[in-house]
Amino acid sequence: MDKLDDIKQKVERTNKHSFFVFFVFLVISTAAWFLVKLSENYVTQTTYRLLLVEAPADKWVSSDAQSVKMSLNIDGFHTLRYKMIREPNRVVTISLNEVPYRLENGNTYSFSSQYVAEKLAESLGITATNITMNDAKVYFSMDALKSKVVPVVLRSDIKTVRQYDLYGIPMLDPASVTIFGPQEVIDSLKVVKTELLSMSNVSQNFNATVPLDLYDGRIHSNVKEVKVEVQVEKFTEMDIEVPIKVSSDARVRFFPEAMTVKCLVAVRDYASITPEHFSAVVDKQQLEAMQPLLDVRLDSWPPTVQILSTHPDKVEYLIVQ
Repeated sequence: MDKLDDIKQKVERTNKHSFFVFFVFLVISTAAWFLVKLSENYVTQTTYRLLLVEAPADKWVSSDAQSVKMSLNIDGFHTLRYKMIREPNRVVTISLNEVPYRLENGNTYSFSSQYVAEKLAESLGITATNITMNDAKVYFSMDALKSKVVPVVLRSDIKTVRQYDLYGIPMLDPASVTIFGPQEVIDSLKVVKTELLSMSNVSQNFNATVPLDLYDGRIHSNVKEVKVEVQVEKFTEMDIEVPIKVSSDARVRFFPEAMTVKCLVAVRDYASITPEHFSAVVDKQQLEAMQPLLDVRLDSWPPTVQILSTHPDKVEYLIVQ
């Protein structure tokens, strides 16, 4: 009985060894077959969508969505790589800044389709000679855009350290730009804004370059960014008495005679700020209507001064004969 068990075990070991050898040879032969097949060249007909970008600032690509047809003559490895690209992602992007295009007639332009082949070859890791374009040229349309000069507005979130603040309005260079776009878009725009300039813990002057917000490409401009000069100063509080006036020939005395203005003033300007830099006026129409109390407001003040509060907001008066 023991001998019979030994024989069975030897047969099982022999069968396992034979199966293992067969499996190894099967894997090797399959791999070799795949290598041979993948080394062969295959011709694949395909279509790629064409995306034209970076048109001149005064024009826009008005063509409908375009596609280009071609043949790929590539080995199996690159064919597998191509097949793994999902159809919606089969896009070739062509920059009109880099491609020499020519005017055909009217608003129709063209460029050699070889540029498409070179761009696609670069992304697939092959040479352009492996790609045969169905057409020698790519045709597209560009229409002129409407133009308009608009001021630039800085979007900012600048936080200074305690007791410091911006001194005056940030200076922009250029302060205005020419924008191009479809008529309905251009007509709706009064200004063009920058991207957000965000700074924190600022305590000194600084310069920055900020891109323009061109509304996700709906408008164009030859200027893509502006230079910003920001002045920062230390500020302190000041109370100043501003005489109340009225734009009238009548001689009027006010009670009180002055408005108290509480404001923040740059330290460097503290000694030079005087009441003459401010103007407090009453409502002339209320005076002519002989109202018992007249509204008073601060009419003007230096651009670098920040107003915190004013008092009073109404005054009594006496007309002097």
